[in-house]
Amino acid sequence: MAESHHAVGGSYRRHHGSMKLFVFGDSYADTGNCPKSFAVSWKEPFGITFPGKPAGRFSNGRVLTDYIASFFGIRSPLAYEGRNFGEKMEGEGMNFAYGGTGVFNTLVKEPNMTTQINFFEQLLEEKVYTKHDLNTSIALVSVGGNDYATYMAQNGSLEGLPAFTTSVINQLALNLKRIHGLGVRKIAVTAMEPMGCLPAFTASSSYQNCSGTKNTITKFHNQILQQTVHKLNNESRDSVFIILDLYKAFMSAFKKQENHPGSSKFENPLKPCCVGVTRGYSCGSVDESGAKKYTVCNKPELSFFWDAIHPSQQGWHRVYSALRSSLHHLY
Repeated sequence: MAESHHAVGGSYRRHHGSMKLFVFGDSYADTGNCPKSFAVSWKEPFGITFPGKPAGRFSNGRVLTDYIASFFGIRSPLAYEGRNFGEKMEGEGMNFAYGGTGVFNTLVKEPNMTTQINFFEQLLEEKVYTKHDLNTSIALVSVGGNDYATYMAQNGSLEGLPAFTTSVINQLALNLKRIHGLGVRKIAVTAMEPMGCLPAFTASSSYQNCSGTKNTITKFHNQILQQTVHKLNNESRDSVFIILDLYKAFMSAFKKQENHPGSSKFENPLKPCCVGVTRGYSCGSVDESGAKKYTVCNKPELSFFWDAIHPSQQGWHRVYSALRSSLHHLY
């Protein structure tokens, strides 16, 4: 325990210099795995704030993964797809997250969470990482939203939702146990964001009101997740699994910031910075002749959301600030 007391000194960096971060999930965590040929994350204006051009992140800049890596004093882990381009891969771990994916198959054909863990297992079999590497390893799991988006797109009923949620969480629990079983020491899993507050669902009220129904779905998911993670921790000797409460973090960012002087104020937190010019278009859309069919706000740093689904860099920074106290449990 003494170690944490002089975390400010050199011991912190020394101890965490060898830390590895392994990331699984969706666009909230993806830093460049989706195919360049069609993913919007590789098109302008994504990446305009960081690194200055599109680089595979679903935001104008950094995403959750980047902030969590910075918390541990390491660089953001390499995107799994990037290993083919001769980048040194062992470094800080690896990011297996692909935008649009879920616990189960979704509307995109990118690898679901089971397949992402298969990729990780393959690297362990190839001895890219040793048991020693995994002693100081942490996993970040960000998943769930796309499973529900798929359920709704395929006309799943409200009555069927509780059973669907149970199946999602049961599979997620198996996945979490599997990652731990492969040797990862601690695992952070995100509770689902308030789905009803995503601009995709607040647009109909001119970005004024969250959808209560969709937030109820999210709350139920998070409640079952909480119970399941509690059970998993009781089965393991030390608390291996921690929940990063995105619901609470998003909600606290939406609140007016009068009581936090100096913190960034979001003009209208439910309104995205980058939007399609009309309903048929979205952030990053172009027409046949390549003309832009979207508009970008003047000051992205005043927007919590970058597009209809994803926080801006500033939005993620605020979420990260709200999650910091939870991240200490990963030591």
